[in-house]
Amino acid sequence: MRQHSGIGVLDKAMTVLHAVAEQPCNLNELCLRTGLPRATAHRLAVGLEVHRLLMRDGDGQWRPGPGLAELSTGAGDSLVEAATLVLPRLREITGESVQLYRREGTHRVCIAALEPPTGLRDTVLVGSRLPMTAGSGAKVLLAWADTAVQRAILPDAAFGERVLTEVRRRGWAQSAAEREPGVASVAAPVRDSGGAVVAAVSVSGPIDRMGRRPGARWAADLLAAAEALHKRL
Repeated sequence: MRQHSGIGVLDKAMTVLHAVAEQPCNLNELCLRTGLPRATAHRLAVGLEVHRLLMRDGDGQWRPGPGLAELSTGAGDSLVEAATLVLPRLREITGESVQLYRREGTHRVCIAALEPPTGLRDTVLVGSRLPMTAGSGAKVLLAWADTAVQRAILPDAAFGERVLTEVRRRGWAQSAAEREPGVASVAAPVRDSGGAVVAAVSVSGPIDRMGRRPGARWAADLLAAAEALHKRL
């Protein structure tokens, strides 16, 4: 349930942020999701854009902005802090986009990301909320989620229980054109000091470069990065 502070404009601004974080949207969609009048939704979104908490892409859709990542750098999240030490090396090895996801309910949230300096890339902004129904990161997080969460998500997923069993067996997941057409990815689970899976570290990029079985190329490097993150937790 969304929290309310009693400060109207602040609560409305947070409603806009949450709506865009769930999925990029245009102004009409933003009004439908938030229930706000068009003028109010537009004014708040533009204000959040000024502060770089939202941004608009080439299609005019609102997306989470880079200011969210900048604000989170001092939040004291040990997992994010570990990612600042591990993800740059993973990006250097693979030459592809790298991300770290954490599950929140039935979504996965990108809590750290780096992109290659040149060439085509799979851009996932920090703070983005993606569905758990497609992609290697989703498979990893769902494979070690509790049964109730799996039952809630699997009916709409692009994969089934058999795939999750295989992910648990080999310790990593891969996907090709599941989350986005033309994008492939491979992911591995990150465990805390007690051995529980708390995140998924992922490499993603164009299928033309990564191939339709990216695990054959990058799984070992993902597992090494996951282990490095685990040691820092």
